[in-house]
Amino acid sequence: MVIGAGIILATVLAVFTVYFGVRSVLEPDPEDRTRDLATSVVFRISSLHGLVLALVFASEVVEYHSLAFESANEVNAISDAYYDAVRYGDEAHGVRAALREYVAIVPSEEWRGLGKEGDLSPRAWAQWNEAYRIVLDLTPVSPRQVALRDNMLRKIHLIAENRDLREYQANAALSSFFWAAALIGVLLVSVGFYIFPSKRDNLVLLTVFSAYTGLILFTIYAMSNPFSDPAALEPVLFFELSQEFEG
Repeated sequence: MVIGAGIILATVLAVFTVYFGVRSVLEPDPEDRTRDLATSVVFRISSLHGLVLALVFASEVVEYHSLAFESANEVNAISDAYYDAVRYGDEAHGVRAALREYVAIVPSEEWRGLGKEGDLSPRAWAQWNEAYRIVLDLTPVSPRQVALRDNMLRKIHLIAENRDLREYQANAALSSFFWAAALIGVLLVSVGFYIFPSKRDNLVLLTVFSAYTGLILFTIYAMSNPFSDPAALEPVLFFELSQEFEG
């Protein structure tokens, strides 16, 4: 939470720096027409700024929950392929071994790698490829085994699709243009507040505005990388499935 406190504090300091800086340059008690113009400008800029933050915030929340949903789909596909391999017989023993190793790698090694470098684990891909190779080489001798092999192939392809989506989300960082626009928006809104005298009540309200804006910026920053702190999405389902396989 140190990063969050830092972003909130930096936003508060930026707002007050601009506020007092503009009051020292412009007339601190402007005429009515100037006051009306400043109010109008602040209203329009703050509306646009709030809309930008709201849209980006909503987008990050959707992406965050999409990752959780995709991870659940992948875990379900792994489980289905694994237990279909059990039903298939001894010929599919290698599929089970590869999937057990795969599930052990993803929530530890791969998740950390996605948070740091944004890359999928080559070891996890190797285990996926091993399971896929074995399923392709199976030679069903009954309708039951034909159905099980076809289903394992579908599930293994689904695992690969979800892996690609996971890598995409790890590399879909927010553009620096957004952060520039967000910061400039905060500063421009702060400029318009110069018409209000630096009384205690006004300063408290400015603090509330800037602190809440900083909180929103921190939340967007935290959710923009769901594979690392401070808002990392823990791969709980992978851990649970790994324990189930080992049990």
